[in-house]
Amino acid sequence: MNTETNNPKAVIVIFGATGDLAKRKLYPSIHRLYHSGKLGDQFAVVGVGRRPWSHEDLRAVVKESVSSDDAEAKIEEFSSHFYYHDFDVSNPASYQSLNTLLAGLEDTYSIPNNRMFYLAMAPEFFGTIAKFLKSEGVSKTTGWSRLVIEKPFGHDLPSAKKLNEEIRDAFSEDQIYRIDHYLGKQMVQNIEVIRFANAIFEPLWTNRYISNIQITSSESLGVEDRARYYESSGALRDMVQNHMLQMVALLAMEPPIKLNTEEIRSEKRKALRALRPFSKDEVDQFFVRGQYDAGTVDGGMVPSYLEEQNVDPNSNTETFVAGKLLIDNFRWAGVPFYIRTGKRLEKKSTQIVVQFKDIPMNLYYGNGNSMHPNLLVIHIQPDEGITLHLNARKLDGGTFAKPIKLDYQTNYNDIMNTPEAYEKLIHDCLLGDATNFAHWDEVALSWNFVDPISEKWAENKTLKPNYPAGSMGPKEADQLLEKDGYHWWNI
Repeated sequence: MNTETNNPKAVIVIFGATGDLAKRKLYPSIHRLYHSGKLGDQFAVVGVGRRPWSHEDLRAVVKESVSSDDAEAKIEEFSSHFYYHDFDVSNPASYQSLNTLLAGLEDTYSIPNNRMFYLAMAPEFFGTIAKFLKSEGVSKTTGWSRLVIEKPFGHDLPSAKKLNEEIRDAFSEDQIYRIDHYLGKQMVQNIEVIRFANAIFEPLWTNRYISNIQITSSESLGVEDRARYYESSGALRDMVQNHMLQMVALLAMEPPIKLNTEEIRSEKRKALRALRPFSKDEVDQFFVRGQYDAGTVDGGMVPSYLEEQNVDPNSNTETFVAGKLLIDNFRWAGVPFYIRTGKRLEKKSTQIVVQFKDIPMNLYYGNGNSMHPNLLVIHIQPDEGITLHLNARKLDGGTFAKPIKLDYQTNYNDIMNTPEAYEKLIHDCLLGDATNFAHWDEVALSWNFVDPISEKWAENKTLKPNYPAGSMGPKEADQLLEKDGYHWWNI
């Protein structure tokens, strides 16, 4: 892992500088890095876009995007590091003039020829941009050169392979940073610490003691202004292929030999390779899809997916996915990993529930009452933290037990020090730490697993709204667990 010990010194080039992602996430994240001292004065940001903006136009947008940030200090000084370059993606001259601008900024800010290219734009331009960055010498530097790519990385395995080949013609694998913002979340990164730094958990992290693991990522919002993208994606490609399977890999991986990029990625790949593949004929046994109908969210009526703007009234796109995953290796044989994700659900929440097996005899629960299982709950968002559900003796005496909770939540103590996911990942890239970015092998394995499911659903165009907005999804998702003797934990 190639890391710099001091503040990174680089020019950050953002393709898609006028877009929503740059305004909402990238500019505030870079500002927080600057304000916290993780980014010194030897940096510049070049915003690239098609609009005929000036440097001052971009700086005005940057100031507005960070004005609601907790720390507004030095905004003028910060924004002075931003420059705009209007650009034609397919014109070599645009890259040549960009290269001239970057060289001048490196002289101005004494930057040792380090360049980070962030592609925050439509993926159909990724290959073209990478090709011209190489052919026009923009990525050829005496320092380092890194390419950050947003999802979606392809639409299926063949398109992902084609895109990867185009990018690999211009950049080596160790220069490519495929960003998955879930991997930048504090509690997702804490999965490894919880597992590998606690003697009370790691010995129990096997099929001998765990009955099932559940991962839920729910949103109360609908598709909003993303309908055009979502119509070609759906919940399976938007969430399962990347975020959900990445969390499964972190939960299922073996302890790495060392806590470095190569070893952690190696163990994640092994976990993804151990996922049991499903044929198209098996999809309906293990996966459920849904589409939200009209309903009530936060006390207000909301329309169905089919009534949303820019959605085909006969759309077959799923807004909900639930699935049962099986990992065929020695540690996890027989333990189901249940996943579910969807829009217009009851609440916005991402959490992991590890349910431990019951003890052999029910000594402390009488009168036919069942024992509450031990649960380890990892709250990813919105309230980051950990909850451990145990059983303890009732305060009024007797021999019966009741469930209790041991809670730790970062929002009580140190939420102000919790880095936003993009802030963490941008900093990692500047330092050359690719641990929390997806390797190509992980992307390929994920698409290989997901493709039969999407192909089956594409053939079966019978999907209609089957869960009301404000619920937790279609009843078939509950039945997926009930037939195994379990139920979803809504904690």
